[in-house]
Amino acid sequence: MPAYEYAALDTRGRQQKGLIEGDTPRQVRQMLRERGLTPLDIHIVSERKVRGASTGGTAIPRARRSGGLSGAELSLFTRQLSTLARSGLPLDEALTAVSQQSEAKRVQRITLGVRARVIEGNSLAFALAEFPNAFPPLFRATVEAGEQAGKLDSVLARLADYIESRQALRGKVLLAILYPVILSFVAVGVVIALLTYVVPKVVGVFDSIGQQLPPLTRGLIALSGFLRDQGPYLAVIIVVGVIIFIRALRNTDFRRRKDLFVLRLPLVGRLVRGGNTGRFMRTLGILFGSGVPILDALRIGAQVVDNLPMREAVDAAAKRVREGASVSRALSESKLFPPITLHLIASGESSGKLDEMLDRAADNQERELEVTIAALMGVFEPVLILTMGAVVLVIVLAILLPIFDLNQLVK
Repeated sequence: MPAYEYAALDTRGRQQKGLIEGDTPRQVRQMLRERGLTPLDIHIVSERKVRGASTGGTAIPRARRSGGLSGAELSLFTRQLSTLARSGLPLDEALTAVSQQSEAKRVQRITLGVRARVIEGNSLAFALAEFPNAFPPLFRATVEAGEQAGKLDSVLARLADYIESRQALRGKVLLAILYPVILSFVAVGVVIALLTYVVPKVVGVFDSIGQQLPPLTRGLIALSGFLRDQGPYLAVIIVVGVIIFIRALRNTDFRRRKDLFVLRLPLVGRLVRGGNTGRFMRTLGILFGSGVPILDALRIGAQVVDNLPMREAVDAAAKRVREGASVSRALSESKLFPPITLHLIASGESSGKLDEMLDRAADNQERELEVTIAALMGVFEPVLILTMGAVVLVIVLAILLPIFDLNQLVK
């Protein structure tokens, strides 16, 4: 029984929207009228009606670009479905339970749409493919492999672990970066406020002296005047530059050069390389361990790599693997992946435990990424405090030096 989205008017003339299950649009309209509602618009979930008579015309279905799920919503959906499937509940009943437990209308609509396809006799992977914005290729390919192997419950559990671990890692990184970023903005804002509003009023008392001020004070006055007079134009230039840069990233060649430059930076490049390698190894391990062929796993895994040169290196490696090369040798030719990761992959290929070694390589990269970020943030905070102290000290000295030399200036 498919699910339908509806918009209807109640007896007070207020519009209501919701989800309802029925065999046909006519039955759904009748069910709504029995509830005292006047149907305005009805369309099947995962399909959309071309403009026409919404209460009686013939609808022409077409694929619907549905909204996606957030990482937390996808994680909860996968964990609940995995738990219910492992308990032996039929798939359609498990999907019904998941939709009922969710409070988000978007999740309910997508879940009921998937359930409708499953009831029609389609596989879960096929049903998920009706919502490509909600379920990424990695998710669909892993589910398809699990269905073919008859291990859907274990594959869903592994997917849930994967999504939850990615969410946890992302949360740790965001928390580690958020505080220093806020602290940096506050520090820059305080310095600009001092130079723009406080310094001119304090040093203005020295204008009537008629004597030459110390070099540090003159420099501070010049900088303050520049920020006060040219500050708005400078802000506009920065905003325009950011917009141009963001639009330039749409150009593949520019983005490739930018990403390659980032990889060559001493510390940032190491973080970017480690983060992308960790995600790719984890994805490859999930796919290959679930029974997805290695070539398909490489193709799908490349989509989680954000850095363009590294993604192109994975695509090139997939071509060499198709020609008969090993995965470790194919990836090593680009020299973009950490040596320890390549050694672990080679060990897994020679021992027949590639999926286990891929997971171990992912664990190693994620652990190294966490340690590096924690160390950087631990160093960044005292460095920023010392820098702010030095800047404030310079401002104070620039103000106090004329006062120390006041007697000489007056003479």
